[in-house]
Amino acid sequence: MSVLQEMVEAKIISIIRGVPSSSIVPAVEALARGGVRFVEVTYRPGDEAACADTLQSIALLKEKFYPSLHIGAGTVLTVKQVEDAAAAGAEFMISPNTNVDVIRRTKELGLLSLPGAYTPTEAELAWESGADIVKIFPASGLGPAYFKAVKSSLSQLRLSAVGGVSEQNIHEFLAAGVDSFGIGNNLVSAERVARGAWQEIEEAAAFYTAAVKG
Repeated sequence: MSVLQEMVEAKIISIIRGVPSSSIVPAVEALARGGVRFVEVTYRPGDEAACADTLQSIALLKEKFYPSLHIGAGTVLTVKQVEDAAAAGAEFMISPNTNVDVIRRTKELGLLSLPGAYTPTEAELAWESGADIVKIFPASGLGPAYFKAVKSSLSQLRLSAVGGVSEQNIHEFLAAGVDSFGIGNNLVSAERVARGAWQEIEEAAAFYTAAVKG
């Protein structure tokens, strides 16, 4: 099974933001116990030290968890960030926007591309540029009905809902035809990590992974 097939089957991608490499392993161990198989570690634009630590986290997690877990980079805005994350071991690149150069370089390196879009025009541009899944972001302001409408006209697209997906609404997004989900603070937050709330992370992971299996 390809990594893309695994991603579409698993559906849940945990977004880890603001967690240092020194604290990330126990958080990902909790995710794994809860059934999560895809983890995105985000860059922090404008903070070079944090971006370097993102690369360190990717390398650390890839070494420790591959192949049972797949590790990717998030908030990827430039071709250099693609190349740096790939060198660290990232298997997929996720962006908040549609940057054709980022998409194409990702695909040249044989990696999965999940660019962000908001409108049908942006989503179609991302898809035609080589995206494997188009991340609709932020999903909270659009709602499940938007995904259903886009899918009805652009049925070839694979869509990911990111931003505002919760335990309360994930089933509605599933019913609308969403192919995958990026879950941030509802799974791993800097606050939970600071408290060492590994059980909370594991339980949240178990909820989301069970929800998409139904």
